[in-house]
Amino acid sequence: MKNRFTTYFILLLAAQILLCNFLNISPYLMLSILPVLILALPSSIPTVGAMLIAFATGLAVDFLSEGVIGLNAASLLPVAYVRRDLSALIFGEKFNDTSEPFSVKNNGVWKMIFAILVSQTIFLLVYFWAEGAFMTRTLGFNLLRFGVSLSAGVLLSVLIAETCASQSDDIKSW
Repeated sequence: MKNRFTTYFILLLAAQILLCNFLNISPYLMLSILPVLILALPSSIPTVGAMLIAFATGLAVDFLSEGVIGLNAASLLPVAYVRRDLSALIFGEKFNDTSEPFSVKNNGVWKMIFAILVSQTIFLLVYFWAEGAFMTRTLGFNLLRFGVSLSAGVLLSVLIAETCASQSDDIKSW
């Protein structure tokens, strides 16, 4: 991974930690940019490497902000696990064979939105299940929280994906 992308990744991780600590707008909104950070990792990183990065990233957020150790880490692991297969399914097999950045320019806006939507959905379902929200709150609250969090997360993540891609244009391998 080139130094510029690594720096940008760390800055976005710090932004996520600040979001968790200081942006509590509503109980209906759980905003996370972590799934897009994992999707934006260079395609040359194997699944196990992406899972290790996802685990470390999730633990950093858990430890420095939310207090429930393992919640974000557990939610990011499935995203990292399906990252290459999801990319191959949506963007084509050639995406995993090249070092093209994860961007709208290379893949198209609708494919990007769909990939981010799927990764955010996986993340949020595991997150809400792991925190116990499905068992302790009403179905209406859970559905509204999931919809609001998914919508806001996808919108923010599309912007993040484009800026990550601009930082990783010159990545060939990690």
